Amino acid sequence: MNRPSGRWPDREPLLAAVVAALAAVAVFAVASVVFPYHSVNHDEAVYLQQAAMLLEGQLQLHAGDLAGAFRPWFFVEDGGRLYPKYAPVPAAMYAVSMALFGEPRVTLAAVAGGNALLVYVLGTMAFDRRIGVVAAATFAAAPMTLVTSSVFLPYAPTTLLNLLFAVCYLRGVRRRNRRYAAAAGLAIGLAFFARPYTAVLFAAPFVVHALWTVGSALREEGLRPLPGPVERNALTAVGGLSFVGLTLAYNAVLTGSPLVFPFAAFAPMDGPGFGRRRILEHAIEYTPALALEANAHVLRYLATRWFTAGALGVACAACGLALAVSRWRGSENRVTRATLAGLFLTVPLGNVFFWGNFNILATMDDPTDGLIASLGPFYHFDLLVPLSIFAAAGVVTGWRWLAARVRERASPPAARPVLAATLIVSLALAGAATAPLVAEPIERNADYTAKYETAYEPIEAVDFDEALVFVPTPYGEWQNHPFQSLRNDPGFDGSVVYALDRDPGEDFAVLDAYPDRNYYRYAYRGEWTPDPDEGVAPKLEPLSVRSGDRLAGETTVGVPANVDRATVRLEAGGEVAEYGVDDPGERITVDWTLEPGAARLEGSDSPVDVEGTEEVVLTVTLVQPDGSTLTYRQETAVRDEGERVEAIAPPERSVCTLVTQCGSEGTYLSENPDAHREGVSFETRIEPA
Repeated sequence: MNRPSGRWPDREPLLAAVVAALAAVAVFAVASVVFPYHSVNHDEAVYLQQAAMLLEGQLQLHAGDLAGAFRPWFFVEDGGRLYPKYAPVPAAMYAVSMALFGEPRVTLAAVAGGNALLVYVLGTMAFDRRIGVVAAATFAAAPMTLVTSSVFLPYAPTTLLNLLFAVCYLRGVRRRNRRYAAAAGLAIGLAFFARPYTAVLFAAPFVVHALWTVGSALREEGLRPLPGPVERNALTAVGGLSFVGLTLAYNAVLTGSPLVFPFAAFAPMDGPGFGRRRILEHAIEYTPALALEANAHVLRYLATRWFTAGALGVACAACGLALAVSRWRGSENRVTRATLAGLFLTVPLGNVFFWGNFNILATMDDPTDGLIASLGPFYHFDLLVPLSIFAAAGVVTGWRWLAARVRERASPPAARPVLAATLIVSLALAGAATAPLVAEPIERNADYTAKYETAYEPIEAVDFDEALVFVPTPYGEWQNHPFQSLRNDPGFDGSVVYALDRDPGEDFAVLDAYPDRNYYRYAYRGEWTPDPDEGVAPKLEPLSVRSGDRLAGETTVGVPANVDRATVRLEAGGEVAEYGVDDPGERITVDWTLEPGAARLEGSDSPVDVEGTEEVVLTVTLVQPDGSTLTYRQETAVRDEGERVEAIAPPERSVCTLVTQCGSEGTYLSENPDAHREGVSFETRIEPA
């Protein structure tokens, strides 16, 4: 290990520790303040749900017949059991701090600090300690490091494992140490368990070096005695392959086949490769041309928006790499430099084969849209390591050259202020180039947080005790997509249980499974979209199950000005009963009844049949002279129990303009009358008759 000349040879490790600590504090702060409800990438909930499962000793959830109501985002449903598509390693890391501190963000901070510290070690091994310190600071200051490390995703944790592998492997080579070689195998094996493709791309340059050293040793020394490089690399291979075996065993437990990974069981066409790629309802023909175009954009955005000082930082890295190449032969650190430089080939080339880099780009030529706008090109997270180290080499070497020239031309009293001023200006320029790059995604994610903060207001206002809450399904029948904070305990037996609000039969099945809980329905007015500027107005209303041999319903609606007629309509199972109202006045009251096998609308001659479990829909449509309409719509879940009838009260209510059905955009907010036009009111009672 090189030790530069100067007056502070022993300060670098302390400075590196300070950089790592600052990185940890910064990530914890961002995770807590900017992402209190998690990010726009809903995979976070998968890892946190998985972490909670691991703490309970579970690899899968057992929901039985209610699996559809409880299925979390990106979980495979298989005969009543649910298991995540992702490997458990990142989740296990989060589970550690959940168990020790009750706060998984501690792991995020520890990973960020550990990554910065290991970058220092690698920078020192490749060049010297001062370059190592600057490399750690460069890595920690990168916008992608700060943002992506602050969310519960696997990229930063996997990089930590990859860096442990790199440090141990290179120390094993340099010191001819078997323990380091064995540790390197365990680290890369664990990284493979976490993210197989990511680990392979990172390990590839080191594998090339290992094969070269083994081949050279065998040519020069033969097999007896076994050469040291062969022994060390064998230990590394054994450690790595042991976790490959563990990965295959994990696959066998969950999917039934060691060669079928859970992510392939979830979406068989979602892996690396060209051709038809598909996940859920999203599919494309991923051609080499499209792959190259998408990855070119991703790399450009990494270079200009997500690395320290943007293009200026990348230019420094290019200078540092050129310097390393020019001094390759005479350097005892050439193995470290070569393997790090190899990442510039393996990571980008390997990612060309993965269509995820296309998916993070909502629009290829717009870096402010899609997942890349909020979290960066996270599939290339490992590239921050060689970029930071070679950028530090370029910066420090340039500084040393400049300092030497200044000292040659000026006395020490004159040189010091010149160098100090130059250093201050350089740091100011780097900070000025980096600050807006950090601020932009932070502000964008803060806008998402504001949206979630509003959405969760009614839920956070209630102290749930033995509660069951039905939640909406804006993106299909998935929990935690988008409501990541509303997660269930692994046993579905916490103080609050969240269930998807689906059709009446499925909702009644959930209610039957939790007969002694306090029931709620969480809903909102508006359309949920990924756009942070399109918010919703939420509500949380208590529910109850009304039961009797006959139920009487009364619905009263307000009539705004300039309405001259109305139509009242009751519908179930395709049958309709209705009547008209002329000159309705200021309010209309509708009486209706539910009984086994039928629903009746008072004022209409014919009942409608209700068989089994049905949704009974009552609408009151107000008509103005010009033909424009306002429709009150209520949807009541009803179950025929033979001699008795049950209904969930209150019904789901909405107020729709110009149409008779408008979904969540018309949700009636009884606690917020200002959300509706003047004259609108909607009251419903259901009682045993």
